[in-house]
Amino acid sequence: MKILVDTHTHTIASDHAYSTILENAAAAARAGLEGLAVTDHAPPLSDAPRIGHFRNLRVVDRVVEGVTVLRGAELNICNADGEMHVQDDDLRELDYCIASIHPVLYASNDPAENLRAYMGAMKNPRVKILGHPEDGRAPVDFAALARAARDSGTLIEVNNSSLRSITYRVNTRENMTAMLRACEDCGAYICLGTDAHFATAVGRFDESLALLEELRFPEELVANTSLEKFLSLIGKKA
Repeated sequence: MKILVDTHTHTIASDHAYSTILENAAAAARAGLEGLAVTDHAPPLSDAPRIGHFRNLRVVDRVVEGVTVLRGAELNICNADGEMHVQDDDLRELDYCIASIHPVLYASNDPAENLRAYMGAMKNPRVKILGHPEDGRAPVDFAALARAARDSGTLIEVNNSSLRSITYRVNTRENMTAMLRACEDCGAYICLGTDAHFATAVGRFDESLALLEELRFPEELVANTSLEKFLSLIGKKA
């Protein structure tokens, strides 16, 4: 299986990332990718750029280094209602958004509350992906989450950074295994994202692909094996 779109990357616009869009695009080209999503953190996360960053992403070329650049943002789920505290008008230039729980802003020990938060976020039509939901610091019922994602047309992310030794997230491999089985059981689509914070990680899905192979996860449920398939599943034209 080949992954041809990196759906989750960060640039120096996020204070804790260290590469530019040009550097990430060059890395994507070297990795043979068709598409690269720029999904920097949105406010109110403290290391996020000002909201004008997202309004102005239209100035970024659609194709850089031969790779299609998708304009995005990683939004923060801020409470159990799934509110993300960003105005829709600020996101109008974007192709899609990721919705993620970051414990510095919100996380509950109650799986039911976290499920409600994700379900609230999925009601936002800009949200096409749930980011790193395997993080054990925000436990959730994966079977219920997978069904909700399937029914709303939202992709569940397999976050490669969560499987690397550098991760600070909790119980990631065990939880990701349960999450993938739940997705397969109900027919929910997944996507693989590197969550790269440095260019050398862009397009490198080794850990994620190894887990999918181990579980014999069906390729037909993987959204980003081509740019055309990914764009179709998030409701965009190629």
